[in-house]
Amino acid sequence: MFFNSLAFAVFLPIVFFLYWFVFNKTKNTQNALLIIASYYFYSCWDWRFLFLLVFSTFLDYYTGIRIEKSSTEKGRKFWFWLSVGVNLGFLGIFKYYNFFSTSFAQMLTAVGVKASPILLDVILPVGISFYTFHGLSYVIDIYYKRIKAEYNFVDYSLFVSYFPLLVAGPIERATHLLPEIKVKREFDLEKAKEGVCQIIWGLVKKVVIADTCATYANAIFDNYATMNSWSLILGAIYFAFQIYGDFSGYSDMALGISKLFGLDLLRNFNYPYFSRDIAEFWRRWHISLTTWFRDYLYIPLGGSKGSKAMQIRNVFIIFLVSGFWHGANWTYVTWGFINALYFLPLLLLSRNRNNLEAETLKWNFDSVGIIGRMLYTFSLTCIAWVFFRAKTISDAFLYLKRIVVNREFSSQYLLNERYNYELLLMVGVFVLVEWNNRTKEEPISGKYNTVKMALAIVAILAFGTYSDYKEFIYFQF
Repeated sequence: MFFNSLAFAVFLPIVFFLYWFVFNKTKNTQNALLIIASYYFYSCWDWRFLFLLVFSTFLDYYTGIRIEKSSTEKGRKFWFWLSVGVNLGFLGIFKYYNFFSTSFAQMLTAVGVKASPILLDVILPVGISFYTFHGLSYVIDIYYKRIKAEYNFVDYSLFVSYFPLLVAGPIERATHLLPEIKVKREFDLEKAKEGVCQIIWGLVKKVVIADTCATYANAIFDNYATMNSWSLILGAIYFAFQIYGDFSGYSDMALGISKLFGLDLLRNFNYPYFSRDIAEFWRRWHISLTTWFRDYLYIPLGGSKGSKAMQIRNVFIIFLVSGFWHGANWTYVTWGFINALYFLPLLLLSRNRNNLEAETLKWNFDSVGIIGRMLYTFSLTCIAWVFFRAKTISDAFLYLKRIVVNREFSSQYLLNERYNYELLLMVGVFVLVEWNNRTKEEPISGKYNTVKMALAIVAILAFGTYSDYKEFIYFQF
């Protein structure tokens, strides 16, 4: 069940009505309804994996209590590593086993040893990377005595399985979401209105921008060997806006849906394509994952302390692991490696913390430099996205090579590129709207909000009717 599906358009109002008008007596009844709704939502993908979600939930709930109650450090470590090991074990089997088996067989073949990979016929459970990280952060925080264990199984289950964030985040922390879950929510009309506005704007990003760009990006990447330089550049740009509209659109919808139920989720995007360097980009892109790796991997490794060599090591580890988290393919690892290379000069020159505040443009020469740095950072990001999108590393290099050696910048016809210039205009308008929205709490708010809402709904219906692309990219992670 996708957020942009008719099934969800029926599901959400029903849950909303039951939540506020039937199960609104106590916090426990509200949470119980949301768990039932979340389990139903997840079972719509594949009901068999619901048992894995329930088992993972019970594992971390139980081990969290055992860690807190253990009187010895040995006992605490046992329950901690049991939780971490089982969680990462499930993630490894379902997401990475076939990748490692195939890679090992290829390595043996390369050195002259014939080998065939032993593969498992398994389907990747949707959202496993996200709910696994929810549980891991909870157990880690208990082990290091940052939080107390949650003894209410219903409350903890909702923290892990809450349907707006279950399959593609944001990756929540127990310190943020559990306190909200543990109190009864009262209906707030203004918050509900904000939620509706955020849902609609997320749908605009997904249906109007991401899905439209996907049609063109897919055609160009799938036929890159016959494309000229201009088409390949457009393909990279289209994919950049596809993945941004797709993932930030989902995040906006998740936050908006959650507001309908009186709960606030972590912000996951902060206009990353207006970043002035790669460090700023990563403070603005997929914020919940970036901060997760910062707090649970980068800082424990030593972070920015120690020698430059250790700092460089830590940067490469966190970017490589981040790339590998996205999928079992060397293209994702390469994407992470490239971003680490981008980050390295900023680290060595101690400029990785330079752009912490949002910049405003004025009619002066300094603004030209700011725009130039934004365009430069966006260009670097698009190059890295080529590796993220390509099927193999070789395809990515050949794609980039053709941009350089082809040097043909004439308009190239593709059957589904008949509205190429119109799409460029639409993307340009979207960028201007995003720039205007960057200082606002809610994009569709303020003056003429009714007109904005009506235009957004018309655009969603118009583009959604003719769009064949429905899935969210991050559902596969």
